[in-house]
This record gives sequence, C-alpha cells and structure tokens, in this order.
Amino acid sequence: MTQRIGFIGLGRMGRPMASNLCRRGFDLVVFDVVPSAMAEATRLGARTASGVSGVASEATIVLTMLPDSAVVEEVLCGGGGVLTHAAPGTLMVEMSTIDPRVTDRIAAAAIAKGCAFVDAPVGRLASHAERGECLFMVGADTDDFARVRPLLDAMGTTIHYCGPVGSGIRTKLVNNYLAIISCQLNAEALALSQRFGLSLARTLEVIHGTTATNGQLKINWPAKVLAGDTEPGFTIDLAHKDLTLIVEAANAVKVPVPIAAAAREAFTVARGHGSGDRDFSAMVDVLCEIARIEKPRLK
Repeated sequence: MTQRIGFIGLGRMGRPMASNLCRRGFDLVVFDVVPSAMAEATRLGARTASGVSGVASEATIVLTMLPDSAVVEEVLCGGGGVLTHAAPGTLMVEMSTIDPRVTDRIAAAAIAKGCAFVDAPVGRLASHAERGECLFMVGADTDDFARVRPLLDAMGTTIHYCGPVGSGIRTKLVNNYLAIISCQLNAEALALSQRFGLSLARTLEVIHGTTATNGQLKINWPAKVLAGDTEPGFTIDLAHKDLTLIVEAANAVKVPVPIAAAAREAFTVARGHGSGDRDFSAMVDVLCEIARIEKPRLK
C-alpha cells in the first residue's frame, strides 16, 4: 500500500524534518497554524491542508512535531483533531517532547479508534534536523516500528528502538535530564573557576582528563558558549520546559529528583533574567552576569 504522509507542526524542528521527507520523495501533505511556515515544504513539492482535519483525512501516517503536551493532545484527540477524521488503520507518530502520561492517553485513544500510535521524540538540535541527522527514540509495536522506519531514516541517522509505546518519550526525559543538569553543573563550576582567576584552558584540560568531564562540556560548549556563540540550538526556555516535565513525571511514579528540581529553579532565574531565548549553554553567562564575573571564553 502506498503511504500518504501527513506532517503537522512546521516549527524550528518540524520544518526541516518535513523538508527532508519531501526531498526523499515521500507524498506529503502539511499543516501549520503559521501559513508562512508551509512555504518551503510547498516549494519542495508538499501539498498544504487547510487544517488538521485535512491532513488526517488524506494521510495514512500522520507525524506531529508540536510545542507542548496541551497542543499535542488537542491536535490529536480534540474535537477537530486527527482521531476525529482519521480512517481506521491510520498510524500517528508523535515526535514532540511531552508528558509521558499524555503519550499514554493518546495511545489508548488511538487504539480505541482502530488506529496505531508511535512515540518517537527527537534528539539533537535544529541544525542536525536541517542536515537530516536527527536521532529518534522510538516506542512502538514492532510492526508499527517497521512501518515508520523508512520515514525516520529519511529524517535522521540514528534510530533507537526503546520498547513498547511510551518508552521513547521516557527515554528522552532520562537523556535530557542528564544533558540539562550537566549545563547547570558546568555553569557553576566554570563560574567558580573564573572567580578563582584560573586559566580556563588549563582547567578544562584537567577536567577532561578525569571522570568530572561530560559531553556538554567537552563537545557542545567549546562550539557554543565558550566560543561566544549563544544563538539558540536548544533554548533555556525549552530546557526549563523539559525539566518541568522530568520533575512532574518523576513525581507521578514517586521517584525523588531533588537535583532536577533545584536545576529547574536555576533555569527559572535565567528566564527571569531575560535569557530564555538564549542557548542553554548560556547558563554560565547568566550566572556570571548575576555574580559580575568575567564570562569564560576560549580565545
């Protein structure tokens, strides 16, 4: 059966992902609440729908990349949502970072309507999406995973099958917990190093030679904040959103996460400082600005 692909949500991540599907020759119909966001996909050969219902009525597989849990649930399960208009057998692929309890509710609603559901949240940044280098963490029935795999391969280079539906988003939250917490730890450590008057290069040389190092500090930060680049790849606002999801999801299963809660408040301070739209590596700049410390930079 020829698959007709629908894509809802053409924002910073969704637009390049949909564009890569077009480039790979998939039959694509798209929708976004911002009409101009559909222009590039249209130039590449996608058709546009007048709304969610138009995508759902045309597509056999519907992908969504949306900003938060409430929007995802409304688009998929609301009165005018995908499930209202989709034919039985339609496969929904949800790629946003949302509350896993919302994922579970949507999956149950899809099954009740005779549809299928896959959660496939995205790792990596918008720059990777532009190059077709996304990483996906997939929760799915094995048959549904096989059905959606060609689409994921068209948008990314690394696909992890994490288990049944709901496993993908839960894996994403665990991964983002460590990635975001690392930024806060690094910010505090480097601010302290700056206050001590230490050489940043020598301090990093020591850290990278011990178990104190981490991927953010060793890989991401030298190309971002330590090079003076705080243009957003992943914003402080989004990091704060994910920490909130992590804390709430952990509370729901009675796992204490005091470090996540403390880090979330640090990100709250950064947002109050007016820095929510900066790259999350800029947490160190925010801390240095507040403490009136010279910002760490590799010359």
